[in-house]
Amino acid sequence: MSKKAFLGVKRVIKRIVKSKQEIRHSLVGAPNVWKYTRDFQFQFLKEQGLQKTDTFLDIGCGTLRGGIPLIDYLVTGNYYGMDVRDEVLKEGKDEIRTAKLEGKKPNLIAFNHFSEVEFDVTFNVMFAFSVLIHLEDAIAESCFQFVSKYLAADGEFYANVNLADFKDGTWLEFPIVFRSLEFYNTLAAKNGMKVDVLGDLLSLGHDTGKNSDKQQVMLKFTKI
Repeated sequence: MSKKAFLGVKRVIKRIVKSKQEIRHSLVGAPNVWKYTRDFQFQFLKEQGLQKTDTFLDIGCGTLRGGIPLIDYLVTGNYYGMDVRDEVLKEGKDEIRTAKLEGKKPNLIAFNHFSEVEFDVTFNVMFAFSVLIHLEDAIAESCFQFVSKYLAADGEFYANVNLADFKDGTWLEFPIVFRSLEFYNTLAAKNGMKVDVLGDLLSLGHDTGKNSDKQQVMLKFTKI
């Protein structure tokens, strides 16, 4: 999205919602459920065993709608977030300042292609909330190559996906894709990983009253 288009979306949102955080987090999802979704992400990861000492990568971190409590929880410097939208990432940096969490030294990375990102660390936990549902097949393949490269040998990668036989759609400048579980099984296997189905979002506690709560399924990827 161009900066001009980004600012246009932001102006439209400001006419619909009121609070600064609603405006900010509307850039990555529904404004009326941003806090609920934040709480869900943090609670879900804690229930999966996330430890304060884990090195954590938030793929598609956006405005840090889900990142703020993670930054606060993790050991200083252990949160890494990456996003392709530079303007959205800037909003995330403002969110860090608002939350007074600069001292936790979160690492935020703007990127265009997974292949151009390099780290000198591996990650115990990787998370991509509402990200794979927006990736075209070729980009999804690049994402899994990246995850396989930087996921620790005993690490875990969590991501929610659309498992349904529906026609693909769009959200802002991104596609909304629907795939089979076999697609993710194949992609994982090509990159030395296996898949566990943890359940749909509703069964995991994400109850926003939307069809997506049942339609989207949380997957866990681990190395074979």
